[in-house]
Amino acid sequence: MHGVLDVLLVEDDELIREATRLTLEERGYRVRTAADGLAGLALFRERHPDVAVLDIMLPGLNGVSLAGRIRAESRVPVLLISARNEPVDVVMGLEAGADDYVTKPFDGPVLVARIRSLLRRVAPAAQPAQSPRLHFGDLEFCRVSLTARRDGKPLALTMTELKLLSEFAAAPGTVLSRDLLLERVWDYAWSGDTRVVDVHVQRLRAKIGRDRIETVRGFGYKLRA
Repeated sequence: MHGVLDVLLVEDDELIREATRLTLEERGYRVRTAADGLAGLALFRERHPDVAVLDIMLPGLNGVSLAGRIRAESRVPVLLISARNEPVDVVMGLEAGADDYVTKPFDGPVLVARIRSLLRRVAPAAQPAQSPRLHFGDLEFCRVSLTARRDGKPLALTMTELKLLSEFAAAPGTVLSRDLLLERVWDYAWSGDTRVVDVHVQRLRAKIGRDRIETVRGFGYKLRA
């Protein structure tokens, strides 16, 4: 990961936008801002940021649609900013490809912690002591390059989906609780919204095979060995 990291911040409320920009710049990030979705998309394509922070309620192109546009072009981490009364929009945003979200009003340190968590997810992985390539039927996962193939064909997984698959692949047949996955994949040191896990598991299932990850009702999920 290079020195100064670029954050794209798309927020239509000027006060929130400027306060958030100052918070991130104080932490050493270089911040590019836009006040609407279309301007945000243009800025994303121009600047190629390391992470995108998007308000859900944006004029022109809302944050959910913008997240989908970004995900169609890039694996860059996407963090949504949501009002507390937007639970449906949050789920839609996660389904569109966003990696995580924070709710308004939020504290600066919380936002910074979530961004750092997303950026750690895309950092180069350390060389594992065990075999780097794991096979589960027609599914192959490489823990070094964080890539996956099915029937020999590369799978287009986001970094969050790859990290999630990595956790399952490290313990095939073992039930992993939603809270454990929140801690390991999203770096939540506290109880978080398990919908984040459920939506990403559904997205992962759609790509690696819906019967590959089993739901253990009342506990969590496991990868079928």
